[in-house]
Amino acid sequence: MPHPSYLTLGSEVAAALEAGKPVVALESTIITHGMPHPDNLAMARRVEALVRAEGAVPATIAIMDGRIRVGLDDADLERLAETGQAAAKASRRDVAALLASGALAGTTVATTMQAAAMAGIRVFATGGIGGVHRGASESFDVSADLEELGRTPVAVVCAGAKAILDLSKTLEVLETKGVPVIGYGTDAFPAFWTRDSGLKAGLRADDAADVARILSVQFALAMGGVLIANPIPEAAAMDKAEIDGFIATALAAADAEGIAGKAVTPFLLGKIVALSGGRSLAANIALVENNARVAAGIARALASSPAAQRQR
Repeated sequence: MPHPSYLTLGSEVAAALEAGKPVVALESTIITHGMPHPDNLAMARRVEALVRAEGAVPATIAIMDGRIRVGLDDADLERLAETGQAAAKASRRDVAALLASGALAGTTVATTMQAAAMAGIRVFATGGIGGVHRGASESFDVSADLEELGRTPVAVVCAGAKAILDLSKTLEVLETKGVPVIGYGTDAFPAFWTRDSGLKAGLRADDAADVARILSVQFALAMGGVLIANPIPEAAAMDKAEIDGFIATALAAADAEGIAGKAVTPFLLGKIVALSGGRSLAANIALVENNARVAAGIARALASSPAAQRQR
C-alpha cells in the first residue's frame, strides 16, 4: 500500500468501499488527452452518471496537487477537462516525479490500474487499452498497460485495444503476460471503433455473473489483471475499411512530423477525428459509455459474489 500522504479517496468512494458496495474506477487521460474540450467534460460527467444509474459508485482517478486522487468532484473534472493536453500524461514511471512536483496529470490505463489496486477497487472501465505499436520491432514502443495487466489485480473493461495499434502482437504479449482476455458476449477481439478485429478473444462470457465468477478466482489466486473486451454497440460502430484508411493516413502524418513516444496516441486520435469529420469521436464516446455500463454490472456481480461476502 502507498504511504497515506499520497493517496486520497473521495468521501463517496471511501464510504462505498468500506460498505462493500460496487465501485468502478475511471481513467483521466481520456479527459486530458483523449478528447477536445468541452466534449471531454460532457463525456466525463455522462460516464459517471451512467455508472451511478447502474448501481455502482464512479471513482475517476487523477494525480492532482501532490496526491493520487481516487474519486473526483465536478470542479476537479472541470479542471482536468479545461487543462487538456497541457496536463501531464502519467504512466507508472512518471508517478513519483509528478507527485513530488505537485503537477496535474491524467492517469493512463496502467496508472489507473495501479491506483485502483491501491484503493481496493477491482473493476475499471476505459475506452481502449494501449498495446504494441505498429513498427514496434524497430521502435520497441509497447504500452506499459500490458505490463500492468500482467501484475495488477484489476479487471479492465474496454472495447479492445486501440485500432491504431498492432492488435495481433498486442494479443501475443497479453498471452505472454498471462492475462486472460474475455470477449463479453463475443468470441471476437474487438478493435475499438469496430466490433471485430478478425482476431479471437481467448475466452467468452455472456453476462456479468459469468465474468464475476472468473474474477473471483483470478483475484483469489493473485494472478494479476483481466481484460474484458466489450465490443462497441453495433449502431455506433464504424466501417472497418473506412477506419483503416483513416488510420493509415494518420500514421503517415505522424511519421512525417516525427511524432513519437507518449505523443503518438493523442496525435493519431486527433487526426482520425479530423479525417472522419468527428464520427470517430462520437463512436469513441459511445463505446466508453457502453463500457461504463458493463463495468458497473460486473462490479455489482463481483460485490455480491460469495467470495466478496466472506471477506466482509
